[in-house]
Amino acid sequence: MRRLRSSTVVLGGMGVLAATITACGAEPDRRCADPVTLEELPGYRCETGDDDDDDGSTTRGAYYYGGKVRDARVTGGSFDRKAVDTGGFGCSSSGSSRSGG
Repeated sequence: MRRLRSSTVVLGGMGVLAATITACGAEPDRRCADPVTLEELPGYRCETGDDDDDDGSTTRGAYYYGGKVRDARVTGGSFDRKAVDTGGFGCSSSGSSRSGG
């Protein structure tokens, strides 16, 4: 039977610990979306405070966290970042991932 060296065990344990910390602190994906229609918008619509954009539209977006884009609309996430579980090994889930808009 072959024994593992203590340095191998320590390095392996540090890798698992680093992965756990990184996964728990990860931010959910975010997209710019229309809060009423849930249509995905270009990012600049969330970045600027202008009501009238260069292309003549007046739709102001808000950040939508988590979820996916299906048929040009966001689904499965939330406009509240805290309500979206980022997942990861050892992380507690503390919220709903339903749309709140």
